[in-house]
Amino acid sequence: MNLNKARHALQQYFGYSTFRPLQEDIISSVYAKNDTLVLMPTGGGKSICYQIPAVTLDGICIVISPLIALMKDQVNALQTNGISAAFLNSSQDTGEQREIESEVKQGIIKLLYVSPEKLLTDSFLYFLSSLPVSLFAVDEAHCISQWGHDFRPEYTQLKTLKKRFPFVPMIALTATADKITRRDIVNQLGLENPTEFVASFNRPNLSLNVLPAYKRMDSIVSYILRRPNESGIIYCLSRKNTENVAARLQKAGVKADYYHAGLTSQERNRVQDDFIADRTPIVCATVAFGMGIDKPNVRWVMHYNIPKNIEGYYQEIGRAGRDGLKGDTMLFYSFNDLEVLKGFAEQSGQKELQLAKLERMQQYADAQICRRKILLSYFGETLLENCGNCDVCKNPPKHFDGTIIAQKAFSAMMRMDEKVGFTMLIDVLRGSQRQEVLEKGYDKIKTYGAGSDISAGIWQQYLLQFLNMGLIEIAYDQNNALKLTDAAKAVLFQKKKVNLVQFEYKSKKEREKEYERPKSKKRELQDGLFEELRQLRRQIADSKGVAPYMVFGDATLKDMVDKSPTHLFQMRQVSGVGDVKLREFGQIFLDTIVSYLKNQDIADKAKLTSSHQVTYEMFANENKSLAQIAKERNITEGTALGHLYKASEEGFEIDWLEFVTLEEIEIIEKAIATVKKRIPKDETFRMKFVYEYLEEKMSYVKIRAAVAYRKKQKV
Repeated sequence: MNLNKARHALQQYFGYSTFRPLQEDIISSVYAKNDTLVLMPTGGGKSICYQIPAVTLDGICIVISPLIALMKDQVNALQTNGISAAFLNSSQDTGEQREIESEVKQGIIKLLYVSPEKLLTDSFLYFLSSLPVSLFAVDEAHCISQWGHDFRPEYTQLKTLKKRFPFVPMIALTATADKITRRDIVNQLGLENPTEFVASFNRPNLSLNVLPAYKRMDSIVSYILRRPNESGIIYCLSRKNTENVAARLQKAGVKADYYHAGLTSQERNRVQDDFIADRTPIVCATVAFGMGIDKPNVRWVMHYNIPKNIEGYYQEIGRAGRDGLKGDTMLFYSFNDLEVLKGFAEQSGQKELQLAKLERMQQYADAQICRRKILLSYFGETLLENCGNCDVCKNPPKHFDGTIIAQKAFSAMMRMDEKVGFTMLIDVLRGSQRQEVLEKGYDKIKTYGAGSDISAGIWQQYLLQFLNMGLIEIAYDQNNALKLTDAAKAVLFQKKKVNLVQFEYKSKKEREKEYERPKSKKRELQDGLFEELRQLRRQIADSKGVAPYMVFGDATLKDMVDKSPTHLFQMRQVSGVGDVKLREFGQIFLDTIVSYLKNQDIADKAKLTSSHQVTYEMFANENKSLAQIAKERNITEGTALGHLYKASEEGFEIDWLEFVTLEEIEIIEKAIATVKKRIPKDETFRMKFVYEYLEEKMSYVKIRAAVAYRKKQKV
């Protein structure tokens, strides 16, 4: 099939003029009826890879999806774009399911989402055999692999599909899968010589930050209070933590809720629906939350605790900035959290594998080089230059001679017979009066209080560095007691030097200053319009019972602000505005933009929009002549015409015959042809030559208008 049909569908239904990297190649593979495996990061545009073939091929596309919430969101989003889609799952009664099956038989539905459990029933497989299936799409395909981070046993039976429908192509899509998982996906699904596409895992719009867990709630609250309207997710290791963090945020005046598997399905659905609908901006959750969230305007993701592996971490941070706009990620790192996860790994059925994955996660958190390089290398990708958008790149670590600090710690360990863990060691070094310290007599040892000038949080950072340098070890079989290695004894007795990364805990005022976003006058104007459009989007979404992003995403609203369209033709140029949404929502958004612009003076409009758009608005909507525009804007008529010329190249409608007649265009065309023949080959053609050839009887305005008119005729 010709890709032009795919490009047309992309513009018609989704409002985008070009595909993202690899999307065209993947769609071509599907058109060629090849089995296809797609590894593409969250926010990379995986869904388009099967949704475009679904609407352009004859027949119906069956999408296997693991979560009811995910099906519901995707179907709602497709329907809002004017695409006939439906889902079948356990949330519907028999009557609803029969009605949908009837529409499927009539050929009305182009995409049908089903769960693996529903798909594999004998009755549904029999139903499928009567349909013209164009494509099977297996979403979240890593669920089929026991090596994946979210293994689901029911997925393993999907191989049945290739046996029953050997001539129907299958596309498997996942956001996170290492090489062993990819091989397993191919085998488990029975894919035949699949074409594999591995997109870049680099998400440059996401900032990567690792912070000490010391006083983490202070950092979290400071960050959030400066972003009152932004959506974010805070991932926690335990259910109790999700509730505690949400409660502390609420106490600080932040609207937040919590989500974990211990809630009833009704409670979980309520929290998820409120988050998607922007009623609750922040959710504190276990990793159970998010896989079914197709919400593009999550602006930040925090990890209250270190995750257990890089795959899960990558997928979770990938929920930020899915719309391509800036997203922040923050991971709070502590020794205690690490110990809890090591305990989980020890008790799992895949001890060695889980410990190895946790170790890679720890290496990432401890990194002193560009974090993005480490993250991408895990997925087999190389980043040659430093990313410039992680904390290590922005603030390269500074080292200092930490030998005396190390000797204090190691001496204290020895004097306590290497029987204590992190917490007790820090308490002794800081001279704590805690009852257990006094009962054991640790307040009598020589190094008691020797590190009282260093905060507990900074001591924890130094001890983590000793651990990573191989100076100390943890005896897991002796209540996590810390042991000295031979290398540590060399520091203690042979005065071997130890270099530490300098760490300073930032004060509340310093953190607040760091999180501030100074705004220019132009930024304030843009933010004001963006907020008006955001509120309008919310009203429309509430009235239609859909998520706000299904009306327009943040990236589309931002493009509206940048382009500031003043009529429907211009609105059509906004990225993300397809035919259906233009008809349904275009005018009401346009009215809001025009009203906002009218409340600003012309100088402010010039700041809000690009200069040529201001000129075009005055010409097209205020019916002002070039002379009037030039006078009001303090520019020449030639400059004003240049603005219109640029607007025309961007697709804005201009009647050039207002400036020049058809007879004059013919004269000017002949003059241009003559001049081009006469000028030497090494000389650049200029309009001045035509102006002089015509003995200055035709103005520059007429000459440029004639050129623009003919150029438009040729398009």
